[in-house]
Amino acid sequence: MPYLSPALNVMVSAARKAGRKLIRDFGEIENLQISLKGPADFVSVADRRTESILVAELQKARPGYPILTEESGLIDGPDKSHRFIIDPLDGTTNFLHGIPHFAISIALEREGQLQSGVIYNPISDDLFTAERGHGAYLNDKRLRVAGRKQLKDALNATGIPFMGRGTEDDHKRFLRELGGMMESTPGVRRFGSAALDLAWVAAGRFDTFWERGLAPWDIAAGVLIVREAGGLITDLSGGGRMLETGDVLAANEALHPQILKLLKEAAKAG
Repeated sequence: MPYLSPALNVMVSAARKAGRKLIRDFGEIENLQISLKGPADFVSVADRRTESILVAELQKARPGYPILTEESGLIDGPDKSHRFIIDPLDGTTNFLHGIPHFAISIALEREGQLQSGVIYNPISDDLFTAERGHGAYLNDKRLRVAGRKQLKDALNATGIPFMGRGTEDDHKRFLRELGGMMESTPGVRRFGSAALDLAWVAAGRFDTFWERGLAPWDIAAGVLIVREAGGLITDLSGGGRMLETGDVLAANEALHPQILKLLKEAAKAG
């Protein structure tokens, strides 16, 4: 059984409550009012509503904790030793196109260290959780990253730069990285939710995941879940500043240095 600290229990309860409303919204996509936040970056009524539910539930249980959110930014609080980091709907574009691959992501930091993480797909009812030092779980099943050790066996996930995100040079660099992966591995997948990509690395479904230009709320919970599943996760320089740089590479300990070397060589090639 997964270890549920009081804080993690609060986070799971908030995710499930918000998820029930998100399921109903997903069933009425055609009726949603959609506003354009930026090129290829949509925000929906459902996104904002989910954030409101999460914030209300977390503030009710932990009223002093600041909350960093995608839509509202930082909601300050007097307890500076803790911080929630939430993404109410990671995979918004999937959601708005009727693709049932999206998630609610909640992380809790304590003294700057990730302590608890929740990634929840309400459509599949896949609940990924982790508590620092207590392992990672999918519902009641303990998670371990896959044990493959060679690039020729590795199934990889990534995020593709899109219109309005990244420069022309960023796009060219990604194409070089993708080319390197295509030559060295049997497959690359792009599913549209960084949170779930990281959770699936923890579950052994993907062997690796890399992406650039992500926000803290996209990856905070996933970083902890991968670590607690025995994975190695860094930024793309090999350091630990994923939440600051927005660049991430997750894999097992055997594959991580091989993928990191491949990506660095591809980046230099330009």
